[in-house]
Amino acid sequence: MTQPSEAGRDPEAVSKFVEAFAAQLVEAGMQRMAARVFAALLASDAGALTSAELGEQLRVSPAAISGAVRYLAQVHMVSREREPGSRRERYRVHSDQWYEAMTNRDAILRRWEATLREGVDSLGAATPGGRRIAETLAFFEFLEGEFGKLMERWREHREATFGT
Repeated sequence: MTQPSEAGRDPEAVSKFVEAFAAQLVEAGMQRMAARVFAALLASDAGALTSAELGEQLRVSPAAISGAVRYLAQVHMVSREREPGSRRERYRVHSDQWYEAMTNRDAILRRWEATLREGVDSLGAATPGGRRIAETLAFFEFLEGEFGKLMERWREHREATFGT
C-alpha cells in the first residue's frame, strides 16, 4: 500500500484516477497524451504543474508533455505561465476550462455553418445531399442558438453552487 502524500493523498489512487479519466477522454476523441496531461493538471491541488513534474508523475518524456500541452493550449484547456524568477513554464488548468473549451467549440460551429451553407448552395437544397447538408446546418444553428442560454444557466448554477 502506498503512503499518503503531504497533502494527504494516496499517489496510487491519484494515478488511477488520472489514467481512468484520461481513458474516458480518449474514448471521446482526445489525444492520449493530452488527455493524461489534462487529467493530471485537473487533479493537482495547485491546478498547475511544470513539464518536469508532469513528466515525473506520468512517467513520460518532456517532448511528450510539450506536444500535449501545445494541443491543450490550442483548444483553450490549459494555459502557460512563467514561474517567477525562472525560465521554466508551468501549465495551468483553470476552473473555467470547460467554459473556455466550449466557447472555442462555438466558434468552430460558426465556421462549420458557413461551410455547410456553401454546401447547400453548391449541391442545391432540393437534392438528397443538399437536404442532408441543410439538416446538418439546421442542427448546428440550433446548437449555436441554445449555446448562449446554456452558458448563462451554467454561470448562474456555478455561482449558486460554488460562489465563484
